[in-house]
Amino acid sequence: MPPVKKGDVKNVNPKKRTNRIIKKTTKSLVPTGPKMKKISPPAPGVIRIIPLGGVEEVGKNMSAIEIGNDIIVIDAGIQFPDEDSPGVDFIIADTSYLEERKNRIRALVITHGHLDHIGGIPYIINKIGNPPIYTTLLTAVIIKKRQDEFPHLPKLNIQVITDNDRLKLGQIPVSFFSPTHTIPDSIGIVVGTPFGNIIFTGDIKIETENEQPVKSEEEMYGRLAKEKTLCLIADSTNVEKPGFSRPEKEVQENIKKIIANVKGRVIVSTFASLFDRIIFIIKASEELGKKVVVEGRSMKTNVEIAKELGILKVKRDTIIGSDIMDEYPDNKIVILATGAQGDAFAALVRISSREHKNIKIRKNDTILLSSSIVPGNEKSVQKLKDNLSRQGAKILHYGIVDIHSSGHSHQDEVKWVHSILKPKFFIPVHGHHFMLKVHADIAQLMGLPEKNIIVPDNGMIIEIADRGRKIIKRPEKAGNRLVMVDGLGNDNIKEVVIRDRQMLSQDGMFVIIAIIDTSSGKVRKSPDIISRGFVYLKESQELLHHVRQLTRKTIEEGSTKMHPINFDYLKNNVREEIGKYLYQKTLKRPIILPVLIEV
Repeated sequence: MPPVKKGDVKNVNPKKRTNRIIKKTTKSLVPTGPKMKKISPPAPGVIRIIPLGGVEEVGKNMSAIEIGNDIIVIDAGIQFPDEDSPGVDFIIADTSYLEERKNRIRALVITHGHLDHIGGIPYIINKIGNPPIYTTLLTAVIIKKRQDEFPHLPKLNIQVITDNDRLKLGQIPVSFFSPTHTIPDSIGIVVGTPFGNIIFTGDIKIETENEQPVKSEEEMYGRLAKEKTLCLIADSTNVEKPGFSRPEKEVQENIKKIIANVKGRVIVSTFASLFDRIIFIIKASEELGKKVVVEGRSMKTNVEIAKELGILKVKRDTIIGSDIMDEYPDNKIVILATGAQGDAFAALVRISSREHKNIKIRKNDTILLSSSIVPGNEKSVQKLKDNLSRQGAKILHYGIVDIHSSGHSHQDEVKWVHSILKPKFFIPVHGHHFMLKVHADIAQLMGLPEKNIIVPDNGMIIEIADRGRKIIKRPEKAGNRLVMVDGLGNDNIKEVVIRDRQMLSQDGMFVIIAIIDTSSGKVRKSPDIISRGFVYLKESQELLHHVRQLTRKTIEEGSTKMHPINFDYLKNNVREEIGKYLYQKTLKRPIILPVLIEV
């Protein structure tokens, strides 16, 4: 896919942009962990590189390069939470280091339009001084569409660039190149220094034929290699996998053959962010004389963006609505849907559970799950496949036929990049620590000394010093707290909130309501008890009887000779005594909420 032509993001379908404002609860940023110590600026001639996120996990990618009085920030992504973070929507990188130096941030440069690289922008952009954002046109439009969901934020200053542009951000010369990835308009970044270039790859794979890089890859990396590579900062997401990744062209050819040969409808479900594949499926369907139904909000949005920018050009009647698809024979219909991960509200999931208004599964349907399973989604994907199978559909997935390819380099591609660029120093990024370590081992295998490689943690401050002769890591960190985004609208939420949510999800809640006579300190009537997610009340009467007795005893003994009665003290006593009793009897620790009513 050739890069999108350079243009002005402000002029891209402004009517649709304003119509997409969505009311959202104000999000709160929830930092956890120790506060950062004061860090001195880099010494003259020293280059500081800080991976702020994306080096202890897959997601929340964010890095900073600091030279002299200038800072360039690269990417601002999100990470989706796991089951240990109930009620959390996203996790983003800790930007406290940047917030203290926001007057020196010259740009936020975005490598491509995937959420793990752009999703954090609405939550951090004001905190780091709303610097200009430099990125390609497609990425700019995706950022703008997402930003329209946050109308309370100031307007973004987006500068559209191409891979041919050369900029000076402050005093830092920056140029770009176009790596292969699963979304058009991806860029890698070249930062010029007096000692050689720093090359930041972004997410990359190498397009190959017969396990050999194609000519365009050889030419692009050959141009980069003409200048000295001081430091390579490279994607590590799939580096533990041997050989070469499957070429996207091969995947597309396999999908086209299936669409051409099946006798019924074809339903293709994939990531909405895989622009290249989505565009190919629509064009291939048109070539085969078929109509395409697009289902799922994110899929529809991205198809519209592709049409607006001219990277998807099809006849007006190629894409039709689900309400008229029954006017065509089944073998003339291709449905492109979100939901290959089993997401609860995605299109394919609603279809599989018979909740979609117009689309019902038929026995001659063929379902293509054209994506890998994201870790943690195994159960939801299995449930999806079961539901589809019960209704008679034939299911094809990447484990059966080659209908998916990763957008990240495998080992042989990584080795090839190192052999071409021959960096003096190397910093692996984008992945769990294990992945980064595997990448570091490959760099050593390719001849790089161990002392010239640093495997970072989030917030690690790395410096290239001594006029480019050595690379070191400083003892201080630039902040590596978890920053959790949730929808409560409360900016003061602390780690205790997450801990409470974990307790609620595991052991439930136990509410004790007691009426207290303020003149005597006696408990009137038997205390009421409400339990949610802890025990089934009807089957726990003996336990509840003892809790009521212990509550009465704790309150009345605690209020003896107390004038006036200190209700906060009594609540704490009840919480502590009942908590100990319940743990002894059940080995559970529910959240205990004493409610004491004065009469």
